[in-house]
Amino acid sequence: MAERFEIVQKALVKMLEDKKYTTLRDILVTMNPSDVAGLFEDLEEKQIPLMFRLLDKEQAAETFVEMDPDAQELLIRGFSDNELKEVLDELYADDAADIVDEMPANVVKRILKAADPELRSSINQILRYPDNTAGSIMTTEYVSLRPSMTVEESILRIRRQGVDKETIYTCYVLDKDRTLLGLVTVKDLLLADDDEMKIQDLMITNMIFVTTKTDQEDVARMFSKYNFLALPVVDGENRMVGIVTFDDAMDVMEEEATEDMELMGGMTPSEKPYLRSTPFDLFKNRIPWLMLMMVSATFTGLIMTAFEDALAAQIALSAFIPMLMGTGGNSGAQSSVTVIRGLSLDELDFRDIGTILWKEVRTAFLCGICLAIVCFVKIWLVDKLLMGNSNITLMVDMVVCLALAVTVVLAKLVGCMLPMGAKALKLDPAVMASPFISTIVDALSLLVYFLFAKALLGV
Repeated sequence: MAERFEIVQKALVKMLEDKKYTTLRDILVTMNPSDVAGLFEDLEEKQIPLMFRLLDKEQAAETFVEMDPDAQELLIRGFSDNELKEVLDELYADDAADIVDEMPANVVKRILKAADPELRSSINQILRYPDNTAGSIMTTEYVSLRPSMTVEESILRIRRQGVDKETIYTCYVLDKDRTLLGLVTVKDLLLADDDEMKIQDLMITNMIFVTTKTDQEDVARMFSKYNFLALPVVDGENRMVGIVTFDDAMDVMEEEATEDMELMGGMTPSEKPYLRSTPFDLFKNRIPWLMLMMVSATFTGLIMTAFEDALAAQIALSAFIPMLMGTGGNSGAQSSVTVIRGLSLDELDFRDIGTILWKEVRTAFLCGICLAIVCFVKIWLVDKLLMGNSNITLMVDMVVCLALAVTVVLAKLVGCMLPMGAKALKLDPAVMASPFISTIVDALSLLVYFLFAKALLGV
């Protein structure tokens, strides 16, 4: 599919270069706005306005929303006042707010000047809510009905107002103070037995809604759990102020998943896509964590220094340090990823820590025993007999395998406890993923290793 789109993309760009505008316009009108937006990524700056002006008004607005912020800014700077107003008139309030949030101050000033008073008010309303909340991702464009309206009146209202609304399938029933009373779907209206039936007799009052301060990640989870198309947003007095739609929830899911992956990789989450990030942007996001990991690795160095006499007495011990530390880090990462995933899906909570620890101990014990047996056979057959390492004795083999089994148990306990602790402290559990766990487990594995060596080998 990607290869086919790439071929089409090259053909369309070639048409633009050859000035075959009529043919190009006829093809563009059949394409999805998201695909059209993808065409602009490979265009030169001077070609972007030319391609954009080939789109009809509605498609142009839908495509504009999907475009890269840099291309959006380029177009806005090149638009006449009338062109900018035409695009803004076709945008939904939440999309316009997202664009304003990405633009520099001088561009924002021009956008707000060109927007009509109603859109400007909606943009300002959305932007005043804190980032990462339901209020910041909602749209103020929805269909509202009165409980005293009839089915016939409601359908007529939807026909008149629905053109400018982001979704019309779910309609919200409000009183004169805009208090949310219930909801009714278009399906309910169309299938009603009597056109004179009152909305108050048809509406659903047992609703799920969120407040403007609800975290956007919690909102996204509700969409996943209940399969909503839209979710009403109310203020502190239960007055309806907007809705969050499914497409916005999907964007939140992608954003949160990306953030968790970056945290788990040991870097500060970036606000820009990779290709738009400069080397200095990447440097700023990565260097603090690398510094922290480097300093924390001091503990590993201190342990090795404390037991350097043991290493000098038994040279064979040093050969197995990378294997122990690597296995411990991998074991801890397995547990942490499992627990972090469970926490992010609300499958786990801090009160489950006892169950989690008991399950991880049993799992770790089975993994540790299995790895120790395989490691014992491997060291004796490969390192001792096949490679002819005379420094390896039966007791050295025992030290390595016992340390490996204990390290796996400790690593899995650390791997599940750190994310749970972060959750209890109201931190993102993903912060406590691989980098932190690997550093702690490295220190623990060395400590266990040398303690076994000292006890069994007398070094």
